[in-house]
Amino acid sequence: MLAQPPLSLYIHIPWCVKKCPYCDFNSHEFGAHEALPEERYIAALCADFDADYLLACGGDTVEKRRPIYSIFIGGGTPSLFSARAFDTLLQHIASTQRAGWLESTELEITLEANPGTLEAGRFTEFRAAGINRLSLGIQSFADAQLTRLGRIHDGAQAQRAIDSARAAGFDNFNLDLMHGLPEQSLKDALTDLESALSFEPPHLSWYQLTIEPNTVFYSKPPPLPSESILTSVQDAGHALLSARGLEQYEVSAYARSSSLQSRHNFNYWQFGDYLGIGAGAHGKISLADGSQPLRTRKQRQPDHYLRAATQPQANGRTSRYTAEAMPIPSDEIAIEYLLNTLRTRRGFSPAHFEARTGTAFSVIAKRVEYLRSQGLLCDSPSADGWVTTTERGFRYLNNVLEEFI
Repeated sequence: MLAQPPLSLYIHIPWCVKKCPYCDFNSHEFGAHEALPEERYIAALCADFDADYLLACGGDTVEKRRPIYSIFIGGGTPSLFSARAFDTLLQHIASTQRAGWLESTELEITLEANPGTLEAGRFTEFRAAGINRLSLGIQSFADAQLTRLGRIHDGAQAQRAIDSARAAGFDNFNLDLMHGLPEQSLKDALTDLESALSFEPPHLSWYQLTIEPNTVFYSKPPPLPSESILTSVQDAGHALLSARGLEQYEVSAYARSSSLQSRHNFNYWQFGDYLGIGAGAHGKISLADGSQPLRTRKQRQPDHYLRAATQPQANGRTSRYTAEAMPIPSDEIAIEYLLNTLRTRRGFSPAHFEARTGTAFSVIAKRVEYLRSQGLLCDSPSADGWVTTTERGFRYLNNVLEEFI
């Protein structure tokens, strides 16, 4: 029987001003003269949450309700919505939780925001609404690269947004920064990283640009750096981040302390549960009866999602906004667990593996020992009884994961 892990909440806002050529997320441009259907969408999110939350709890009695561990509002560009809209949504969610939950200092509520001046001016209002962490989509401080990436801000606006976030009271924020950009040299990449580090960010997501299907860059690939340059950037960048006090705790995530690690993302990587509400959002829900956890996916197109609000409620196991809700096959649960946990420096323990997958550790024990013998896995130096990758194993993580597939 599977134990119910911590339950997070992902909220998707699907609109953006301009679709970036590298973006494969469910984001949709809206015209300059169009009004976002903010009020209708927030009402739909509330109804969507209610249905999924009761499903995750296995009923509607207070005793069975599971606490929401963290909230992440992503997109698209969520910061295009007003603080009043998010206040309405958060107050609705708070009504299902214990008293004072929204004001808890332990609760992490993250909002993705782009560095445009309009959004930056709203930071104080977002903070007052209960959002206590920002994830700023900087991507680069170089104007030429920002133009190539299709971003609507420049380097100066990125810097002002960071200053505005701090002035608004956000002492916990993340900067998203890419490397491996078109024709980017080692010097260029490190200059970008130095610019980010000059702001002493509590958290940094530093990741390589990848070309995904169904994007403009996929159909018209830009000239990317060579593999040797990419390797040099990763090695030099990791050394620089470590020297500046940012500890890598996941493949592309760095934090100044364990308390500043992303609680929301870490729950993903530890194979926790998460509700996914909003157009195109995905979720993973462990059911109260101990049966196979569900993968859920919501209606992808915003107009279809909003139209679902007028439809009859679904069958009790899904909301009217759900496009798909399928049990995760038992033979995929263990693999999915390992794909997530081995992305982190923490790794996994046999007990944690069994609790989150419902599978005996003996099923993978021989492969774990083989990877130990190859110098790719080892005992964690920071957590007794846990297994993690060696430095070599972390560098060749895909090879490690292939052993379990």
